[in-house]
Amino acid sequence: MSVEQSLLGKDTNYPTEYQPDVLFPISRAPAREQYAHVDAIQQGTDWWHVFEISWLNSAGVPQVAIGRISLPASSPNLIESKSLKLYFNSLNFAKFESQADFITTVEKDLSAAAGAEITLDLFQVDDLEVAKPEGICIDELIPERLENHPDASLLALDANHTEEVEIQLYSHLLRSNCPVTGQPDWGTVFIRYQGKKPCYKSILAYIISYRQHNGFHEQCVEQMFADLWQQLKPEKLMVYATYTRRGGLDINPCRVSDLTWMPRPIRLARQ
Repeated sequence: MSVEQSLLGKDTNYPTEYQPDVLFPISRAPAREQYAHVDAIQQGTDWWHVFEISWLNSAGVPQVAIGRISLPASSPNLIESKSLKLYFNSLNFAKFESQADFITTVEKDLSAAAGAEITLDLFQVDDLEVAKPEGICIDELIPERLENHPDASLLALDANHTEEVEIQLYSHLLRSNCPVTGQPDWGTVFIRYQGKKPCYKSILAYIISYRQHNGFHEQCVEQMFADLWQQLKPEKLMVYATYTRRGGLDINPCRVSDLTWMPRPIRLARQ
């Protein structure tokens, strides 16, 4: 099914009964066709934080938690975000014998929609810590050229330094648009890189070029990964974006060329 058939951007009634069939899968394959030769494009995880989780215990008393969903990048489908919100709302009045039963039900339903095994971790509402970004922030640099849409030609190596480096850069200036509603999405992007030293200004210019781009979070991160990989030819690469919350959900896709570089999932202050 295409995303145009989903409920995204449409007025909907929030379900009050358990409704797993509201979940709307979107195939990853069409967006990945142009990156078919980039093997690591399917290597990594999409982490989702769900801040509006509630269900009833066996006595009918509401329970609340914050959830972290881990969806493998190798799954054939991603799950459209509004359908995920509606799904969790449909659980608000459903009774479960235990928290473990709730987790089992959610993992089963989400795995069926994604076509791969998904895990759900629950946190008490006061227990999900806020992390500080690590690495070199490049937001104060002044790029030499700016574009309004993603342009891989902006990326360049540092002409004045030919040595190999291992670095982690980050920028809070990532902005893109939902391809269906046109609403802006905001995020922080982390780039861990090993190889010939890149030009930091060029990387910032490239990140800023997403400012009017229409794309799902996962697709934006995969395009960044592919462009950096092909243009700069690093030995190892990680691209990890922590997007801000919308509708009680934040989405945090990560792609890595080497699984030893998989970071731990974090939550930043503005999420």
